Amino acid sequence: MDVVTIGWDGFGLRELVAIARQGSRVRLSAGSLERLHKSRGLIEEWVRQERTVYGITTGFGALSSVNISRRDARRLQENILRSHAAGVGEPFDRETVRAIMALRIKDLCRGHSGIRAQTVQLLADMLNADICPLVPSQGSVGASGDLAPLAHLALALIGEGEVFYRDRRVPAAAALEACGLKPVRLEAAEGLALVNGTQVMTAVGGLCVYDAIQLAKHADIAATMSLEVLLGSRTEFDARIHQVRPHPGQIATADNMDRITRNSEIISSHKDCSRVQDAYTLRCSPQVHGASRDVIAHARRVLETEMNASTGNPLIFSDSDTFLLGGNFHGQPVALAMDFLAMGLSELANISERRIERLVNPKLSGLPAFLVSDGGLNSGFMIAQYTAAALVSENKVLAHPASVDSIPTSANKEDHVSMGTIAARKCRDVAENVRHVIAIELLCGAQAMDLFTNLKAGVGTRAAYAVIREVVPSLEKDRRLSPDIDILEGLMADGGIIRAVENQVGPLQ
Repeated sequence: MDVVTIGWDGFGLRELVAIARQGSRVRLSAGSLERLHKSRGLIEEWVRQERTVYGITTGFGALSSVNISRRDARRLQENILRSHAAGVGEPFDRETVRAIMALRIKDLCRGHSGIRAQTVQLLADMLNADICPLVPSQGSVGASGDLAPLAHLALALIGEGEVFYRDRRVPAAAALEACGLKPVRLEAAEGLALVNGTQVMTAVGGLCVYDAIQLAKHADIAATMSLEVLLGSRTEFDARIHQVRPHPGQIATADNMDRITRNSEIISSHKDCSRVQDAYTLRCSPQVHGASRDVIAHARRVLETEMNASTGNPLIFSDSDTFLLGGNFHGQPVALAMDFLAMGLSELANISERRIERLVNPKLSGLPAFLVSDGGLNSGFMIAQYTAAALVSENKVLAHPASVDSIPTSANKEDHVSMGTIAARKCRDVAENVRHVIAIELLCGAQAMDLFTNLKAGVGTRAAYAVIREVVPSLEKDRRLSPDIDILEGLMADGGIIRAVENQVGPLQ
């Protein structure tokens, strides 16, 4: 999609990825502009009345008892951006910042913050010009919103801080000027509106959920390839097995794997062999992958709900001319979902690594040791399995939940926090590790399939093998495997393997 219209709702992973990764532009809907004008009118009236409204005519957090004069209202809003921009660590990458900007615009367009339409429009103009503020990745505790990172994001609106523009790190004011944009002078309520919200954890989490959906499909493809070359059975994919234990993810995985292995001559060739049952890593793959798939589905529901929510404080309700103080900025829903997703994704890598071990171990596979000829002189995929083992062990550390921790902030006013942004960042790291592991399994599966020269694999497995061999040659003798893993991960990111399989078996669930 070239342009995404941002309004009250209807924003999901598809729109997020289009803006973050595909460069789609954004525009504000007419309804958004109307809501922004209505809520802004109330803010201006309350300021004229010198009414006590948190963060607008008072200080912030533990300083909420300090009254701020009408004369100092502007300065208060600029000060919140400067004081809260205390993040550290590596900056978020371009696609993540674009996702954060899109979600910040989305929240504000719901009209509950009291921010001016021109301020939101400038943020949209920056996104469309690909001006990406420098946002440090560390510093949010995930309650009162993602305060520190969102402050860094918002500084660019007033011409302060740094941005990435045309692949260079430059002062925000210079980038705005180069695009013919002018910084805004913040009015009452606007600084608070810009920093209060869960958009950083939601952006990181949303992109991670999107990637998790693709990883689940790749895991099914890798598992079926391993099952074929390890002379496994298709019986375990029989729909009757899964209908009597009707978890949706399990049913979907079994259906995927059944269709991928359809018409397999390899499997048919040993249907009367003496083996009674396959190992768990093959036989229970629908149950294990399926459980992770259900976790992904839950995380998607939570994240897409959060993308279409109002997460500021106070919340302005223009239909009743009032405001309410609450805690929608608290990131607990996202925190728990991201911790759960990290565990679900970790299991995809755990079972994949065990299948890799079966592939490279001649005592378990009946194949040449480490899938290479002239073993001893050549080590083949020996160390690739080490890498997979290291990654799944790292994931066991990363899967420890961030959301069970809480450290009071703001002089104990904010005495329970979610650590949701830490959970989202950890989950993103887990997903990256899972991608590495599944890439290794796909490489090993393709290498093993080279040995089956007289028998055809299932239609889906054969399609996956063919597209892998278009970019990575068979391993005849030892070579560096890191480039092969990188190439395969690029193919996974591009969706090439999934497209090749789906062209043969139909859409994977």
